[in-house]
Order: sequence, then C-alpha cells, then structure tokens
Amino acid sequence: MEPDRFDYSPIIDRPVIRWPNNARVALWVAPNVEHYDHLPPHNPHQNAWPRVPHPDVMSYSYNDYGNRVGFWRLLEIFDKFSIRCTPALNVAVLDHYPEIRDAMVERDWDFMSHGVYNTRYLWGASEEEERAFYKETIDTIKRHTGKDLKGMLGPALTNTERTPDLMAEAGLTYHTDWFHDDQPFPLKVKKGRFVTIPYSIETNDGAVNSLGFEADYLAQIIKDQFDVLYREGEQSGRVMCIALHPYWSGQAHRIRYLEEAFEYIFSHSQVWQATADQIAAYYLDNYYDQVVDYLGKGK
Repeated sequence: MEPDRFDYSPIIDRPVIRWPNNARVALWVAPNVEHYDHLPPHNPHQNAWPRVPHPDVMSYSYNDYGNRVGFWRLLEIFDKFSIRCTPALNVAVLDHYPEIRDAMVERDWDFMSHGVYNTRYLWGASEEEERAFYKETIDTIKRHTGKDLKGMLGPALTNTERTPDLMAEAGLTYHTDWFHDDQPFPLKVKKGRFVTIPYSIETNDGAVNSLGFEADYLAQIIKDQFDVLYREGEQSGRVMCIALHPYWSGQAHRIRYLEEAFEYIFSHSQVWQATADQIAAYYLDNYYDQVVDYLGKGK
C-alpha cells in the first residue's frame, strides 16, 4: 500500500518559493556525527549490522576515527566558509565526546536527531518505546546544548508506521527520511504541522563510498547538482543538502576535494546557507498554509 502521508504534486506546478534575499538555493550541510557501539544489544528485528559478529573491531575503529580526527578536519573547512551545520547526531555523542559537543555548541549549530547510537534502530519498537525514544533525544539535546529538537534523520534511516505522528506529537516539525523532492513539502500527521526537508543519498559521501567512487567524484557531483538547482532556483527556490561522514570525508587524502566543492558553491551570490531548522521554520511560516490550500483545491 502507498503511504497516506503526502499528496502528489509536480514541482513545476506548485506555488513558487522565494528564499531570504531572493536566494535560489537553500544549502544545508549535514555532518553525520555518530557513535558506533562496540557491543550493541541484540535486536531481533534488524539485520546483522557488521561484517562479522560483534565486536566488529574494524567497523568500530573506522567510525571512531571520525570522532578522533575526521570531525576536526571537517571543522576547519566549515569554519573557513562560515558554514553553520545541522549535524545528524547520535545524541549519545554529547555524553561520550564533550569536546565535539562543545565545538558544535560554540558554533551555534542546530541539531537533528539521528537516534541515540548508530547501531540501534527503530525497527520493532513499540509505540511506548518509540515515544520514550523521542523524549530521551529531546531531553539529551536540550540538556547539553540548550536547543529544542525540531527534526530527525531516523537512526540508520529506520522508521515505524507511527514515526511521523509521534515525532509531531513530541513537538518536532520536520523529517528528513523522505528523499522525494527538491523543496520542503507538507507531510500528513494526526495532529500539527509537519514537513519533509530534502536530505540526500546522492550528494552523500556514504553512498559515494558504497558505490566504489572517490572524493573527486563526490566533489564533481556536488558541483553538478548545485548547477542544476541554482538554474532551476531562479524560477522557484530549491533545497540542496550535502551529507558527510567524518570518518570518510575527514580522511587526509579527501579533504581538499570537499574544500574545492564549497569554494565553487560559495562563488555564487544567491545561496542561502542555512540549517535544516531554519529552512523548516521559514517554509512553515511562509509557504506551508499556501501549499496545503493549493493541494486542497485540487490544483
């Protein structure tokens, strides 16, 4: 069955979006700041995660490189271009790595939940367990950063049928698991106003790595993607997400390609570098009701 969460709407027909300062592209950058369990608890509902039974020392240590080294290398690039990120955050990172926590808070980043640990999924969670999961992530982020949690990229991109409803019930306003558009779009929930924000499994170093390509290819597709969205954004604003993993893009032999990609993007004047929270709030304040009304009138 098709999900009864959104209406079909061709991007060429819907109401026009204008970003602040008439920007053509709202660009957000999502470093996946994660913690990989050395010995995660068994979950009978999920497939075996590692290459080998736990402890999977290679996978654990490769992910650990991202927090020990790669994150700090990426941070230099973000600082150079004054990029305010929206990390897809395993919220346990805030407890495990206080130096990373402090660096993110100092830069006033907004925080999107990516679960508690990157080895623990929503698959199989009961309604009560999932409701408690949102409370834990909201409380942890508030305690460590002072920020109110507004969005989520599901832990390992997992969901239940209840996920959008329970997110909205908990006070969240956007979900990034729906890769179905180049603009924000209303997502139907039982109560409240809720939207999708375009994330990317294309301009995403995890996907590039899984396909066997290298960082020069990632830089090129980032530029190619930006060129098309920038051209189309003259007619109606687009969203572009660049998703990064510190253990991959933060490697010494890859970092210069990412720097080149950002240099190219920021050589263009009509770019709104924003957080996912800012994009969601702007859309909800300025376009959500207009689009819902348009959809209700049957276009």
